[in-house]
Amino acid sequence: MNFPPELISFLKKSERIAILTGAGISAESGLNTFRDAQTGYWSQYRPEDLATPQAFTRDPKLVWDWYAMRRKKVAEASPNSGHFALVEMEKHVPNFTLITQNVDGYHRQAGSQNVLELHGNIQQVCCFDGCGIVESWDESEDVPHCPKCGAYLRPDVVWFGESLPHDTLIAAHQATLACQAFFSIGTSGLVQPAASLAHTARQRGALVVEINLDPTPLTPSVDFALHGKSGEILPALVEAVFGGQ
Repeated sequence: MNFPPELISFLKKSERIAILTGAGISAESGLNTFRDAQTGYWSQYRPEDLATPQAFTRDPKLVWDWYAMRRKKVAEASPNSGHFALVEMEKHVPNFTLITQNVDGYHRQAGSQNVLELHGNIQQVCCFDGCGIVESWDESEDVPHCPKCGAYLRPDVVWFGESLPHDTLIAAHQATLACQAFFSIGTSGLVQPAASLAHTARQRGALVVEINLDPTPLTPSVDFALHGKSGEILPALVEAVFGGQ
């Protein structure tokens, strides 16, 4: 796979890189995107009607079961070569931040260290009333309860109507402001506030690279648009940049 020489040269010298990933990178692991996951019994529901605090309050078992199904799908699949290529990239870049919109936890599972999960992690659960992450729960309960306060447990994800975790968002913004190169991988460039990060990086003088199957609204404003599968492009790019180091 051939890459523009000026891209390779710039990345070889870059000490601060920020990465933003979206659903596209995990789609190559066989995971359906958020809105494509409604099949079989669940096709009668819209994701927007399940992923809210109000839906959970109204019918906690329905929402818990939906997330249990989605957790099972995540557990049945696994990180792909794109995820592992980013693990390798991090080893060579002194200041590397991986920002993800995905909730599957695959970046951490693959071995990435400095990961900011903007929308949470579906593989974790937390107390609905704010006690924090709960490591284990009673699987025999229809909807498990918090061992500390007795409230229901919920998936540790950001629901519609909820704010993104403040500290995570601030860290993502700071990494974007400081980076020399910014990658937008497998994301439509439409979901805010993540969609604004690439533009912020560009305004601060960073080189912006898009890796996506198809062009997006971001494409006209990036320095390099690499269209194809991230699971093929990323390993080849990492080898081209860092293979001899």
